[in-house]
Amino acid sequence: MIFTISTQLYAEVIARLKEKIGAKGYFSGSLSFDHEGVFCRLVVSCFVYRREVALPEGTHHEVADLVPVWWEFHTLDEGGERLNDFSFNELRAQLRA
Repeated sequence: MIFTISTQLYAEVIARLKEKIGAKGYFSGSLSFDHEGVFCRLVVSCFVYRREVALPEGTHHEVADLVPVWWEFHTLDEGGERLNDFSFNELRAQLRA
């Protein structure tokens, strides 16, 4: 049975990925975490595009888009690795929303 990636899981991946990326313009690495009893691991190399955001306290450059060179998303539960429907295009769409 395929593990369905929820909107909440995409949001968690985005938040964790932004934290790992920091101020870099290119990221290559992985992140692993537990989500509702399922172990998730993203391995990714991607270009990071930013947009300038002006706030009263100053400007900063937030992540606007991620263009992958390579990625893998693994999900494991007590039964072992499960196929999933992770889509980097969906991750990018939610990032830009």
